[in-house]
Amino acid sequence: MRAVVFDRYGPPDVLRFADLPDPEPQPGEVLIQVYAAGVQPFDVAVRTGRMPWVQARFPQQIGQEYSGVVIKGDIPPGTPVLGSTMLNAVAEKLTVPAENVVIKPDHLDFPTAAGLVAASQTASGAIEELEIGTGDVLLLHAAAGSVGTIATQLAIRAGATVIGTASPNNHDYLRELGALPVAYRSGLIEAVRATGLRPTVALDAAGGEAIAWSIALGVPAERVGTIVDDKAAAEHGARVVRAGRSPQRLAETINIAGLRMPIREFDWERVAEAHATVESRHGRGKVVVTTGAGE
Repeated sequence: MRAVVFDRYGPPDVLRFADLPDPEPQPGEVLIQVYAAGVQPFDVAVRTGRMPWVQARFPQQIGQEYSGVVIKGDIPPGTPVLGSTMLNAVAEKLTVPAENVVIKPDHLDFPTAAGLVAASQTASGAIEELEIGTGDVLLLHAAAGSVGTIATQLAIRAGATVIGTASPNNHDYLRELGALPVAYRSGLIEAVRATGLRPTVALDAAGGEAIAWSIALGVPAERVGTIVDDKAAAEHGARVVRAGRSPQRLAETINIAGLRMPIREFDWERVAEAHATVESRHGRGKVVVTTGAGE
């Protein structure tokens, strides 16, 4: 089979295609034909060697999120599925435990399904851990990204008001989601105060000064959560909110009617460009590569 691998740590252009043996499902596993795979900051960190607890074995495959159809195993062949995996999603085929597979709803296309895998689980877990609900004002840093996009919608559904930080070109998008947008970085504290709202809870998907700014705006440290900045969380007494991967959580979230996720789709021949796009930390929604299967 064809798969994307890298032979050394480095920039996006270390990624290349390799012909690898077809994986064979073991008892309790299914073999999946991959149609689409999400690209996330975790992949960038693994590729650049900034994830020391993940040991690469060169040539190392990559990718954590997939959608596709079952080829064989304990689920009927042809069943459309999605789910989490570990360093093997950007490939023609992969094997995963059958218990971790989620059936793809009909209303989702394959790229969107792959793009929802990590973001939906991370966002829903953070909303739950921070106990965001009616009457809350959520300050959401990096609200236009993949996790921010889902967290905005889930928080509003839970009864909260959302102030979302983003670059100005994403402000109309945040308004469409129902959030009140403010510019991020310099001037953020003043911009939030100018809304007339006082944040009661904050979720950081940006890093940098986000936690410090949230506390400066009066959010109690125990209600400030981050998915990206463990060091700042420890310094300020904030919380790291990373829900574990759960097929049940994934299935519940992706079946919410009307949930939006803009997809920036790249043919997997452009996987290096997809990685560079994620690494730039700009844009909205989710970056996904497609294999061409099923077209």
